[in-house]
Amino acid sequence: MSRRPRPLAESLPGLKERLAPRTLLADVQQGWEAVAGPEIARHSEPASEQAGIVTVRCSSAVWAAELSMMSRQLLERLNEARPPDRQVREIRYVVGG
Repeated sequence: MSRRPRPLAESLPGLKERLAPRTLLADVQQGWEAVAGPEIARHSEPASEQAGIVTVRCSSAVWAAELSMMSRQLLERLNEARPPDRQVREIRYVVGG
């Protein structure tokens, strides 16, 4: 076994996976950009979860309103690969930094 230093970038993906909490919120946060797309993800982030209801913090009221209209599609995408006991029931949108 080699004792030479390895680039940090080689270790980070596995470390991030091992350290991430095993919660519905963490799952949603990790997959948010893939589900919502990079532009939406720049203006919003899943901030909390309680009883399957995820609250997404948006950068403005305009983004909150836009995402509210897209809620059904976002919810379907979030739940595509989730087992029934790990489904997001609802997404709520709030404005705040």
